[in-house]
Amino acid sequence: MGMPTQELLASYWSAGEVETNIIIFMNLVGALALGLLVGYERAYHGRAAGMRTYGLVCTASCALVVISGYPGFWYGGHWSLVGAPPPDPTRVIQGVVTGIGFLGAGVIMKEGFSISGLTTSASIWASSAIGIMVGVGFYGAAILLALLAASCMTVVSRLEAWLPSRPAVAITLGFRPGFAPRDDVLKRAALDRGYEIAWGTLRIEEKEGRPEWHFVAVALNKNKGSSLPELAAELSHFEGVERFTLSHARN
Repeated sequence: MGMPTQELLASYWSAGEVETNIIIFMNLVGALALGLLVGYERAYHGRAAGMRTYGLVCTASCALVVISGYPGFWYGGHWSLVGAPPPDPTRVIQGVVTGIGFLGAGVIMKEGFSISGLTTSASIWASSAIGIMVGVGFYGAAILLALLAASCMTVVSRLEAWLPSRPAVAITLGFRPGFAPRDDVLKRAALDRGYEIAWGTLRIEEKEGRPEWHFVAVALNKNKGSSLPELAAELSHFEGVERFTLSHARN
């Protein structure tokens, strides 16, 4: 096999290829916008998978699907120049996506009510979509997808911090032996401090005769809920509480 000819290299940036890449890019922008919209609902309620995760997954999924609609432009469309039918890369793509899925799952960590690594996992999957687009010859769309993914991980985090949201706090309360905590008292105390308890997260244990409650409290809004240091200062004087643990929850 000789050196690539100028005609072969130019086929990857022909007018038809550029137009197709622009159409693909418009699809990617639309997918990112819709993914961010769905992700905002999750971010608003303090969930781990927020705008960045949803945006990356939606955009990468769109990229993998939309390129299958333009087989005539795979590999610069130069297969048509030699009269050979283009190969079908969809089986290879399927294997790549499956393998990357296992890799992405390995970076997701869960500790108590907090889950981390979802955005990193989604960015790994988006990177696989970028590599696939480069592999089939959609260079322009791949470059633009890389810029969208990088912007999603940097700019969107600032957008999430600016938009209204309801952050959540994971709370563990260890009570004195013989003390019987009441849910109505905890509910009233949480509301006084700008939180409501997500009772579906409540887990009650008993350790060495001491009742221990685990639950998530969700702020009524971003600016109303007390900060963790303020909650810690008050819990240290709360009746019946012997020990406690506070952390930001992304559940």
